[in-house]
Amino acid sequence: MDKFYLMPHPPIMIDEIGKGQEKQITKTINSCKQISEEINSMDIETIIIISPHGLVFRDGIAIVDSDKLDGDLSKFGAGEIKLQMTINRTLTSEIIENATAEGIGVAPLDKYTCANYGATLELDHGALIPLYYITQKKKYNLVHITYGMLSKFELYKFGMIISESVKKLQSKAVLVASGDLSHRLKKEGPYSYSPYGEKFDTEFLSALESGNMKNLLNIKYELIKESGECGLRSMYILAGAMDGKDIDTNILSYEDTFGVGYGVVKFNTTKSEKKLSVELKKDQENNKIEKLSKGDLYTQLARKSLYYYYDKGHYLKEPDDLPHEMLNERRGVFVSLKKEGELKGCIGTIGAITDNVAQEIIRNAISAATQDPRFPKVSKDELGYLDISVDILFEPEPCTLNDLNVSEYGVIVSTLDKRGLLLPNLDGINSVDEQIKIALEKAGINYNEDFLIERFKVERHKENNLDY
Repeated sequence: MDKFYLMPHPPIMIDEIGKGQEKQITKTINSCKQISEEINSMDIETIIIISPHGLVFRDGIAIVDSDKLDGDLSKFGAGEIKLQMTINRTLTSEIIENATAEGIGVAPLDKYTCANYGATLELDHGALIPLYYITQKKKYNLVHITYGMLSKFELYKFGMIISESVKKLQSKAVLVASGDLSHRLKKEGPYSYSPYGEKFDTEFLSALESGNMKNLLNIKYELIKESGECGLRSMYILAGAMDGKDIDTNILSYEDTFGVGYGVVKFNTTKSEKKLSVELKKDQENNKIEKLSKGDLYTQLARKSLYYYYDKGHYLKEPDDLPHEMLNERRGVFVSLKKEGELKGCIGTIGAITDNVAQEIIRNAISAATQDPRFPKVSKDELGYLDISVDILFEPEPCTLNDLNVSEYGVIVSTLDKRGLLLPNLDGINSVDEQIKIALEKAGINYNEDFLIERFKVERHKENNLDY
């Protein structure tokens, strides 16, 4: 497999939906037709497509494991546009088996498993629209993948697994990553405008053009979060599938007519002696060593306790060489775990329940990774991808709404039998009303009930390279 493609999926590309507006993105349409003609000219039997718009899981990648997959564009007013594809079950099974063996979560989907998730097995528009062009003149088997909310390194690794599976079976296949770029490029567009949108698209396309996929993996989280894109994770997988290859990138077109970035890109590859995966593994190990040996002592201890617990199965004993305040003071402690900006666990104690701050950190770090009911348990392989923060709580004091400040004070709301806490200065919480509302929801307290309010300050410790 040496041909790889990035294609967008705007429904307006289809004449029956665009009703004339599609003429405003002629370059995009012609570029997709160019890719289709190229694929049709090759000895290809299977299209592997990665879509953002199938069933998306937080902790795994969805793969259709059924004989057939069909869908239409009725939700866009064009139900007559239909497509049915035959699934390449052999290649699909090989990918599932290899991903599972490598510790990558996968969710095989058929109509029964989809029903269990409250969904319908169907060919989503993220896949259907690129395939609409590719299958005009020739029919292909399909491997349908929907990316999950895994780390970029896990998605990259999954891409490597796809290529290895294709190679093992000697499948005649190409890989298509479906995805649009920023949806926030224009104030008159269908989504809220962000100045980060254009910056993201520029950096994204520049990374692809360089042929060095490390540049893609290094795009900052803040830029990604504010861009409103839906194609980056598809590209992480595609990048992994090109691991160990020299990459010649051809950006066929880019348009932002409707306030959404549509990039059409083809990649020609040749075998190389260099593997980015080896470099990434070294970077991860160096990152682990740095976080365990440098920077803030509080987050160091939380990280050491996690590695120790996952290796030994029991709690780390607090080291004797910690500062006095960690070994002799008793305070409430919250430990938060994030992976690429997404919360993966946060557990804490309002007041101390152990002998000292160090023990509080050790125990709450483990609880955040293994006992937060909102998230799956953190796996050992995920530890290297986590960023950790530790909040040391000061004594709460009674207050009124007028005494609160979301950037300075955390809040505790309580009744006789319920209690809820929210830390200060949290991303996305910009007002006291929001802070109180969320704290009440966490406690299960109705806003109309009589409840007490307390405020508290925290001493927040972050890892030295935490940039979100």
